[in-house]
Amino acid sequence: MNDFAREVQLRSRENFNLCYQCKKCTAGCPTAEFMEIKPNEIIRHVQYGNKEKLLTSEAIWLCVACETCGERCPNDIKISRIASALRRMAIEEKVEIADKTGYSFNTSFVESIKKYGRVHETTFLISYKLKTKDFFSEAAMNDMKTGIKLFMRGKLPFFPKKIKDINSIKNIFKNNAPEI
Repeated sequence: MNDFAREVQLRSRENFNLCYQCKKCTAGCPTAEFMEIKPNEIIRHVQYGNKEKLLTSEAIWLCVACETCGERCPNDIKISRIASALRRMAIEEKVEIADKTGYSFNTSFVESIKKYGRVHETTFLISYKLKTKDFFSEAAMNDMKTGIKLFMRGKLPFFPKKIKDINSIKNIFKNNAPEI
């Protein structure tokens, strides 16, 4: 096993050497169609030691940690944990990411959880839009329309509420890596 694979295995605690490329993880992944490196390919690149390719990829930022990959995997390999380890490595090594959309989404999402113990959609979306500077694209306009409809129906709270035991969430982040 190469040094990179060893480090990823240590950080993720996943035995990806059991992967025989059945591609069930990719078939079930809700974001695979948007990834330039599919979930099963992430494992193969780790095994081959393609560190730079993975740490600069958008794919590791597009994983939403739903763990469908692990549920479908006959060997119970959770690629979401591998992607999380790769994201932490990219942050620690200050890797320049070509397309920062997924990175911005991920960091905005995690910031919301750190602050409130859950995702507050309004502040999350504002943070995300400020990071991407995407205010007037068609997608941004659709986000705005959808947000207004949800707000008018009382489905999108304007003010965030913290969970009761916010300190337990803060401890999770304090005791672990800076990003999920």
